[in-house]
Amino acid sequence: MSSQPVAYVGFANLPHQVHRKSVKKGFEFTLMVAGESGLGKSTLVNSLFLTSLYADREIPAVEDTLDQTVQIEASTVEIEERGVKLRLTIVDTPGYGDALDCSECFQPIVNYVDDQFEQYLREERGFNRRHITDSRVHACFYFISSTAHGLKPIDIEFMKSIHHKVNIVPVIAKSDMLTKSEIAQMKARILQEIAENGINIYNLPEADDDEDEEFKNQTTYLKAGIPFAIVGSTDVIEVNGKKVRGRVYPWGVVEVDNPDHCDFLKLRTMLVTHMQDLQEVTHDIHYERYRAERLKHGEVEDLGPPPTTPGTKSALEAKDAELRRMQEMIRKMQLQMQQQAGDGDELPATTNQSSAPNMPRASRNVISKQV
Repeated sequence: MSSQPVAYVGFANLPHQVHRKSVKKGFEFTLMVAGESGLGKSTLVNSLFLTSLYADREIPAVEDTLDQTVQIEASTVEIEERGVKLRLTIVDTPGYGDALDCSECFQPIVNYVDDQFEQYLREERGFNRRHITDSRVHACFYFISSTAHGLKPIDIEFMKSIHHKVNIVPVIAKSDMLTKSEIAQMKARILQEIAENGINIYNLPEADDDEDEEFKNQTTYLKAGIPFAIVGSTDVIEVNGKKVRGRVYPWGVVEVDNPDHCDFLKLRTMLVTHMQDLQEVTHDIHYERYRAERLKHGEVEDLGPPPTTPGTKSALEAKDAELRRMQEMIRKMQLQMQQQAGDGDELPATTNQSSAPNMPRASRNVISKQV
């Protein structure tokens, strides 16, 4: 008896289909950088993505920052690497912590995050839900000064006001000002103060049992680096005949991509390998919490009509025309039914019609005639 070949259905190729579709569609990611001025936020962003988003930025004078309010600046850049497209939006917060009174300086940032949730909620209610632009903030790199010996009161208040809305990734800025032992002490102190104040920062997910050992070791390695002590630079220098990005000092050179010098490589690896998880946490936890709060207070009905775009205007007009046509047909049918009912025999006053009180008028007439 010949052996039958094993049947092959082909659904094992589904991941490849998803991969091709995702690559064709491209990816979206929104990163917020927050922290006091002068901590190297712009330099870090340019170093991470090899771009120059802030070439035309001007540094304000001291007298202009006394009463300065926090501004929200969003810059979008299209990045393509090996055929994969990423629509990256960087949200910067110039003016944060610069004013004389910083008690409410983080409120515009909180409002901006809520506004993006609100916009996404409105677009979900729109007519065309297939092309929703996701402008929600997926991650926030919060810069902590390396000279503060821990968290400042403004750092604690900011993270407490936004930790249930955004994935916070704490970053120790300009860590080349500290020795290795000072960095270790500062990391421990920051984590202790974060735990004491009940602040939730982004925690890397645990590796599954079926993952390979390399990925498990990488996850453990990245978790041990939080908060990341980083140094940013876009300058290319030559060290031992090799061109690297770094900073030159009288006592030596700090290489940005050298894991022995700073955690820049860890931060970039965390962002790239867990970008999808950051988006899922934003959607499944932070956004759902916001949406549930709106539903709890019954405010969703008060959002007004769904937003329209030029692409959906013609489709909405066609729907309105179809609705008017259906309403006209129903009106004509009702008139015909009323005329037919008027032409029928009048029932005696003693006819009992209470046997079917909830049925339409035409149905009650038919039952009465049968009786």
